[in-house]
Amino acid sequence: MIRRLAAIAVLAAYLGGCGGPKPPEKAPPPTPETKVTSAQPGYKAAVSPTLETIRKRGYMICGVHPGLPGFALRDPQGRWRGFDVDICRVVAAAALGDAAKVRFRVIDAQDRFGALQSGEIDMLSRNTSETFARDAGLGLIFPVITYYDGQGFLAPKALGLASAAELGGARICVQGATASAGNLEDYFRVRGLEFRPVLAKSEEEARTTYQNEGCDAFTADISALAASRSVLNNPSAHVILPDVISKEPLGPVVRQSDPIWADIVRWSVYAAILGEELGLSSGTVEQARDTATDPETRRLLGLEGDLGALLGLKADWGYQVIRQVGAYHEIFRRNLGGDSALRLDRGLNALWNAPAPGLMYAPPMR
Repeated sequence: MIRRLAAIAVLAAYLGGCGGPKPPEKAPPPTPETKVTSAQPGYKAAVSPTLETIRKRGYMICGVHPGLPGFALRDPQGRWRGFDVDICRVVAAAALGDAAKVRFRVIDAQDRFGALQSGEIDMLSRNTSETFARDAGLGLIFPVITYYDGQGFLAPKALGLASAAELGGARICVQGATASAGNLEDYFRVRGLEFRPVLAKSEEEARTTYQNEGCDAFTADISALAASRSVLNNPSAHVILPDVISKEPLGPVVRQSDPIWADIVRWSVYAAILGEELGLSSGTVEQARDTATDPETRRLLGLEGDLGALLGLKADWGYQVIRQVGAYHEIFRRNLGGDSALRLDRGLNALWNAPAPGLMYAPPMR
């Protein structure tokens, strides 16, 4: 009996060795990430009809606000200045190599999307908020956010208001046919408060009505309120209340039918943002072109690889953006920040890695 059990054990061991699990196969080495740092041999860049039209014409047409301090306003010499105006120049510098090759077309709020859809303008850069309905329902696309804003209220300091919640029953100036008018209605309806809207055809008309005491408060994007306050007869007599009642991500708008042009607009702005992150400025970028050793800086400035060819741009497109218009911090400071009448803080518009972090973030240049 013992011999039979031993034989069975030997046989089981033999069969187990033959039919047991095999040792794991050696895993294949991981496939290294493919770095696309230039157009590959034989690659033919997709063509942007908008870029082709602009190059044949010799200049870009950019739709802007008729007169919003800090964003778009003619100076005494007739030259357009402002944050949105500089975004137009950023794109012209990348697309045409010359930031001056842009013409500005004044566009009213009610006409801004139609002018783009009809081809009257190549890009809209007019303190316009991205929303679901605008992005999905108009055949348009918002390629990049250039300024994170929110809607607020401007009121006379003499009223001693601590919050917009104290505006029940007030007359409130607002520009009609804008997101601001809808946000205003939503804010008061949710809180069960009554108010009297005083509709205006333009921000200028709303500001004038407010200054002439035709309403008790004025609502718009906070940046627009700061702009309006800066040109009132006595700016220090008015205060922007602490309430922020909406999210207003502002940026340029283009036609959805030309995704390559949307990419050009997007990456032109990213070049300015990345320029700040890499410590570049319009005053230092030329020297950096001679001394830079950091691979990302070299790719941004067109010294290594040729990423511009992927969008039909010249190799030095990023360099031209920063040299001719500036990095993002320069554009912000001269139009909206410490060097301007608005003196707005960076806030959400600070870089993601700033000491007081904001939302400004550019994808890698690789």
